[in-house]
Amino acid sequence: MSPLEVARSLRADPIDAARYRAAGLWSDLTLSQRVAKLAATKPEQDAWITPEGRIGWGAYDRAADRLAALIVAKGLALGARIAVLLPDGPAVHVALLAVERAGMIAVGIGARAGLSEIAHLLKRTGAELLISHAQLRDRTIEALVEAVQAQGAPLMDWLAIPDLIAERNWSAGEAPDHAPFPKPDPDALFLINSTSGTTGMPKCVMHTQNRWFYFHQLAADAGRFGPDEIFMGAVPAPFGFGLWTAHFSPTILGCPTVVLPKFDAGIALDMIERERVTVLCCVSTQFIMLLNEQAERPRDLSSLRSMFTGGEAVPYRRAAEFEEVTGAAVLQFYGSNETGALSRTTAADSRDRRLTTAGKVIPEMDVRLFDPATGAEVQGRGQPACRGPATCLGYWDDDEANGKLFTPDGWMLMGDIVEIDDEDYLRVVGRTSEFIIRGGKNLSAPAIEAEVATHPSIALVAAVPAPDAVFGERVCIYVAPRPNHEVTLEAITDHLATRGVSREWFPEYLVLMDDLPRSSGGKVAKGELAADAKQRWAVPA
Repeated sequence: MSPLEVARSLRADPIDAARYRAAGLWSDLTLSQRVAKLAATKPEQDAWITPEGRIGWGAYDRAADRLAALIVAKGLALGARIAVLLPDGPAVHVALLAVERAGMIAVGIGARAGLSEIAHLLKRTGAELLISHAQLRDRTIEALVEAVQAQGAPLMDWLAIPDLIAERNWSAGEAPDHAPFPKPDPDALFLINSTSGTTGMPKCVMHTQNRWFYFHQLAADAGRFGPDEIFMGAVPAPFGFGLWTAHFSPTILGCPTVVLPKFDAGIALDMIERERVTVLCCVSTQFIMLLNEQAERPRDLSSLRSMFTGGEAVPYRRAAEFEEVTGAAVLQFYGSNETGALSRTTAADSRDRRLTTAGKVIPEMDVRLFDPATGAEVQGRGQPACRGPATCLGYWDDDEANGKLFTPDGWMLMGDIVEIDDEDYLRVVGRTSEFIIRGGKNLSAPAIEAEVATHPSIALVAAVPAPDAVFGERVCIYVAPRPNHEVTLEAITDHLATRGVSREWFPEYLVLMDDLPRSSGGKVAKGELAADAKQRWAVPA
């Protein structure tokens, strides 16, 4: 099947699926079946841990059954799209599991998404039912439904699910009578989530469960997971990183997961210390915030064995500092919500390999490099693409976007330029869409960020283009200083000069902020910063 045919079929290519299953890369079991087994064998053991309490596998299973029955009672057709809009915590995982059991397709929406983004995702996917809390942020669920309907969303109904820690009786309540749940299928579309939305309205990415079953195997091997792991997933569950770190891997292993309704570095560190967390999963921005907080009030983090990061450039100095402070190995995958993973670092890699590369290319992902201008296959340096067991099905109902995601012969493209050395280690040189073009020369924004981030007074940095009448664009950086530190543009450029950085990379504008804005996926919202820079330094027409 062609990529477009696969996307339209809403399930994996059967030939590929059979091959992956025969190789042991995919499974016959769905997540729902795995939870049911854990509920039968160790119902009282922790599945979810929050600062306020705990929920066992039995309660998780019962809550999912009850919510699935309530969904079925709505009378929707099999395969209907059900929007899930919840903060991270046991409830969002129960909702995703319940939608799966009911034979529907979940539309995972980040809890920090704005109204226009929510309405866009509902309209794009045709979601008919919304699952949320009775009160989410500043709106009731009824008011939210009315607001998105006013923007043209087809939403017809809603279900409110409580905070399951605060209302334990809800999990123990009887499920209403319902028809038998449909037969589960790990090769079929079960979830639509979105790109992180850093540069505009997100696209809708289609997921099978088996792509995440394979991703779990990659992670377990890289981090040398044992049967006694305790996870903390700091990235919300609707997003790809959050899916494997909280929704899939812990269940496959039968291990507990610590979740926070909203990321807070101090609370996260307290929970790592209290619960003896062994596997931490967070984007680079978050682990830097953890380091800054740890410096202010140290906790015992000796339980940590591995920290998986990614989604943004990994700054060497801060990552090495994290390893020294905690003793955990900093690991990463290179990939995207769409591709899954093209390369990975592992605990067996040296620190230099782990922190200066994106790891070795994954053989099963059949990674190739293309010239972004001509589309011709190249060697050594180019735009990477892959085709393998970790990829998504494509974008929901979006032939134009799928045409850009896939090459004509079926490879799924990343938006980066990378180099792959003779030992198959991959390094990201820059993004095709994240170049600052100054005087006709392409400057890599991630590379500039990595250099500026070495300044000891800087906690977070993002580089974006500022318009200029002469050079076209100049380098503008948005900086959040470390606590009790002062930062000036002169101090940064002096620091870069001392490091021998090319003057072409020197930032020419500096904007100081208490914190950098984030997308609903937790990454720095560079689209928002670029729009601000465009307004600040607007060039007269």
